[in-house]
Amino acid sequence: MKQFFFNYHLYPNFSINDFFVGNSNLEAFNILITDNSINDKTILMGPEKSGKTHLSIIWQEKHNALKYNQNFKQIIEKKQNILIDDLFYNMNEEEIFHIINHCHFHNLKILITSSQLIGNYHFKLQDLSSRLKTFFSININLPDDELLINLMIKLFHDKQIIVKNPKLFNYIIKRVGRSYEKVFNLIDKIDKLLLQKNKQLTIPIIKELI
Repeated sequence: MKQFFFNYHLYPNFSINDFFVGNSNLEAFNILITDNSINDKTILMGPEKSGKTHLSIIWQEKHNALKYNQNFKQIIEKKQNILIDDLFYNMNEEEIFHIINHCHFHNLKILITSSQLIGNYHFKLQDLSSRLKTFFSININLPDDELLINLMIKLFHDKQIIVKNPKLFNYIIKRVGRSYEKVFNLIDKIDKLLLQKNKQLTIPIIKELI
């Protein structure tokens, strides 16, 4: 049987060449990365672990954008495009409201990512809610088998895990369903168990965790 050996870095690779494009994220990729006529105000929606951060980092590099991360003063002082990854994580409504206005006033691009539907959130600052409703929205959908397999290949790459039996991929998909987050969580558990037992990856190992 052909052996797959993945000799990648220990840290995730967020380059454009490492982003797999499938049916579930093709529209988002085309609009954000290949279409220069994109709306200047965009929200990228998608399930947890669906590649929103990876795609937003590609966008950030393409548009020389600053990432919002407790650096409100720096953002307001500069005139650069803005990335807000994971909108509801430690959200400061007033700062985000002023950042959106800053981008509008200076004709800057702004990309926001979120796993939570904006319309389902109760904002304390209604003006922020109104601003966000004017954003162009893009969705990453649930993955198909091809995308999940390529996601697993990337994750095994990142963790330097050797896969000798490619049947493992379909075995995992049949048992965890079409969920980015469940695949991420399972492979984290696999990595920890392999380190503990000092063993290679096999179907019996996976059975212990599912």
